Amino acid sequence: MPLPILICDDSALARKQMARTLPKEWDVEITYATNGLEGIEAIREGKGEVVFLDLNMPVMDGYQVLEAIQREDLPALVIVVSGDIQIKAHERVKSLGALDFIQKPVSADAISHILQEYGILELALGGQEQQAPMIEVDLRDACQEVANVAMGRAADLLAKLLNVFVKLPIPNVNVLEVSELTMTLKATEDYGTVSALCQGFIGAGVAGEALLLFHDSSFQDMAKLMKLENPEDEETELEVMIDTANVLIGAFLNGISEQLHMKFSQSHPVILGRHCSVNHLISENSDKWSRTLAMEINYSIEDHDIQCDLLLLFTEDSLPTLNNKLGYLLD
Repeated sequence: MPLPILICDDSALARKQMARTLPKEWDVEITYATNGLEGIEAIREGKGEVVFLDLNMPVMDGYQVLEAIQREDLPALVIVVSGDIQIKAHERVKSLGALDFIQKPVSADAISHILQEYGILELALGGQEQQAPMIEVDLRDACQEVANVAMGRAADLLAKLLNVFVKLPIPNVNVLEVSELTMTLKATEDYGTVSALCQGFIGAGVAGEALLLFHDSSFQDMAKLMKLENPEDEETELEVMIDTANVLIGAFLNGISEQLHMKFSQSHPVILGRHCSVNHLISENSDKWSRTLAMEINYSIEDHDIQCDLLLLFTEDSLPTLNNKLGYLLD
């Protein structure tokens, strides 16, 4: 009988990449789940003796899946496959019973090594080559998975610098008109006043702006983590903004460039506004933005009152090049 394999990930691109990296000689039957709840139901039905599990998912995330497997004593060997490469994420999944951790994007060599290391590959050798079900991947899904991996790279760097755990959301990716982008930014108004800066970036056929919105309530806590003197001083706030932007924007763009095999040049950061409402920020700068591909990530730090929103706004002219680059990931 083929070995029941479950690939649990909300990204169609990630599911497709994962299925492709499984050893060809492995006699397996693959089931897909798009969130943790679907994954748990599949495991209960005996469709996931070996599970490749993402962490950041809607409805039920990977941590909750691991907790449910432990609580119900379900027969599943779980290998976490995630873009969240923070050391504390590794430690948490191992403490919840995960067999091991593989960082995204996955490679066939990494998968084969882990399967051999734990003796899993030998469980189902010698069968006929299996054809994984076809998975359709659109531009938005592919961009979201690229953003997910880049987000994890940036969070890992910030976590190491501050010795914290960065809580990661599911990236929000959409092609937006200016009016829709305005609504996206206004969604942060619940957090009170913000300070913001932008930084332009350009690569071969791709250009845009990175926008960092720092919630004003976060400044003092962030300054203390950075061990800066005079956390209430305006110059200290400026230093916090620029240092945070250098980490998050730089690492995020590097994460994208690694996946799409292209390099970005960055301009100097420019302050867009300080201690103002999002509505004011938009009205002062809306003429800079037109139709755009937007990647939106909200970073927050566990046990601290710190939140900031990172938006990558790609120009409309960048879409053909991005489509072409993403095509290599889809094929």
